[in-house]
Amino acid sequence: MKPSLLLCSSSAAAVLLAAAALILTAVAQAPQGPQAAPDSTLSQPHSYPAPTNLKVLPKDLTGQQVHEIMEKWSASLGTHCDSCHTADPQNIGPNGRPRLNFADDSKPMKDSARLMFKMTEDINTNYVSMIDNSGAAVTCGTCHRGHIGPEPFVIPPEVEPRAPQAPPSSGDNHLPH
Repeated sequence: MKPSLLLCSSSAAAVLLAAAALILTAVAQAPQGPQAAPDSTLSQPHSYPAPTNLKVLPKDLTGQQVHEIMEKWSASLGTHCDSCHTADPQNIGPNGRPRLNFADDSKPMKDSARLMFKMTEDINTNYVSMIDNSGAAVTCGTCHRGHIGPEPFVIPPEVEPRAPQAPPSSGDNHLPH
């Protein structure tokens, strides 16, 4: 190898090594996310109030359990909490917006959600459990798949079943001439 080429390769390696060291130093010194004060609400887990007005969910659920169920329903339907729950203008949150009144039943979608929950429970208890022991269950997402109104299933044309052909009648096994 020529001495000038060796010097060039050594210089490039030194520059790359210095750049890597600089990047590692910068990353190590960068803040690693918000540093909450010990008494800050960021360091405390969020607590959910005990649920009231449960009509289809078990009444012994905690606020945390109901919140987790609602998060799954919301994700399965592509909605937000305010789709079923009304805002309470008398109860303003720390963000300056009204908190939701979860016990209020004035939105029709809340009744629909309850009806749909009863339907999926019925399907799972009285049908799926009789044919499938895998623990699989019908959920909101089974039909809705992230959309408030489930999209109808359309069989793709290339997969569409053909009409059954009539079997040949007995004694008629030859084609006409």
